[in-house]
Amino acid sequence: MQIKMFFTYNKNMLTIVFRAVIIYLVVLFLYRLMGKRQLGQMQPFELVLTLIIADLATIPMAEVSVPVLHGIVPLLTLVVLHFILTYLSKLSGKFSAFLSGKPVIVINPDGIDYKAIKNLNISVDDVFEAIRGCGYFSIEQVQYAIMETNGKMSVLPKSEFAPVTVQDMKLEIEESCVPVNIINEGKIVKENLEIAGIKLEDVNKILNKANIKKVKDVLILTVDKNGAVYVQQFGQKFQTLQIKPLGQVEA
Repeated sequence: MQIKMFFTYNKNMLTIVFRAVIIYLVVLFLYRLMGKRQLGQMQPFELVLTLIIADLATIPMAEVSVPVLHGIVPLLTLVVLHFILTYLSKLSGKFSAFLSGKPVIVINPDGIDYKAIKNLNISVDDVFEAIRGCGYFSIEQVQYAIMETNGKMSVLPKSEFAPVTVQDMKLEIEESCVPVNIINEGKIVKENLEIAGIKLEDVNKILNKANIKKVKDVLILTVDKNGAVYVQQFGQKFQTLQIKPLGQVEA
């Protein structure tokens, strides 16, 4: 009797494990279809959809009596609904405003718009917290603050408090570029050598310039198209070097 109960118990446990794996893979696939927005970037209808999906996914995982298909069908239905709502939002501005709301100006040149924050059901303290999150600690520094439909605050500072840009200072700088990862945790990323347009001997020249003897001693080495090198050994402080542009490396 005990042996039979033991096998029955293990069978139920395996069933739950398999169901959990299936539901997990289905939910992962559905979220990949829906895009890569973070929770803080979701529109209200997307957040509601996410919460419902999370709740629905737990039922077929734990309830063996509920067929897995009965859990998957509602999930697929909600994702189809998501695409329909998203499509309609793109077609109609009015429908988008009804579904997600509209951005609201909560601070203008006259100060805080009390009527706006009252309609949004937020307090003055909430406004202060939001502008502090944007790097401003006084209302006097803010020209406009807009509460976006996803609940985030966008701030336009007054000109005297705006961050100084390179354009403001009229400086000439090199164009920004993405560094290519050449060595990662002691191993050369061979496919990136071709992307960077350099050869293995060029990498050795860079290591010699950095006084590094072996590739396996390197935690990370990146090079960008302007010839800027970032290299760090395991347990050591990083170094920055300047070489010729990629494909023209010299000793």
